[in-house]
Amino acid sequence: MRAVATSMDQHADQLTQLDAAIGDADHGHNMRRGFGMVVPALAGHRCATVGEVLVKTGSTLITSMGGAAGPLYGSAFRAAGKKLNTPDATPEAFLMSWYAALTAIRQLGGASPGDKTMVDAFAAGVNAFEEATWRGADLAAAAAKAAAAANAGARSTIPLHARKGRASYLGARSVGHQDPGATSTALIFRALADVAAMPRR
Repeated sequence: MRAVATSMDQHADQLTQLDAAIGDADHGHNMRRGFGMVVPALAGHRCATVGEVLVKTGSTLITSMGGAAGPLYGSAFRAAGKKLNTPDATPEAFLMSWYAALTAIRQLGGASPGDKTMVDAFAAGVNAFEEATWRGADLAAAAAKAAAAANAGARSTIPLHARKGRASYLGARSVGHQDPGATSTALIFRALADVAAMPRR
């Protein structure tokens, strides 16, 4: 979560610029604020399992992050956390938590792949993580595949006509712009991959 918070801080301007084109121009600020609140919240909360970290993250995002991103990401992290009840998590357990997170996002936002939303990046990342896991990849390798796929999923939103979210109000004018929510999702997958690649202490 510290890595995610750092990434959101570093990319806040980029996310805001993307959102200015097809949204409310507040996504970068909201992501920086939300995950900036997560770090101290976790520091003051003793978590015994991976799941507790994610549930606390989700609860904090729901109460501190503005716009649609707060409920969407908050629900996703809470759903993922409820699937992980051990101090460490295997790639297979992480996969189940990713599925739970994606389901929560889709149920709340009503979006599907191709609608030009965060789902385009999230679904691509989860699918790549699943394929790598079932091929025997460890967490670091599976997370790297997921990060690359999520980034490709975010890029794939550029030519799409938005059918959900704030961008859908623009109709055909949404074509040609990368979705900010898909971009922040790709950054989250990248942060996980970077941390998973670090040597274990």
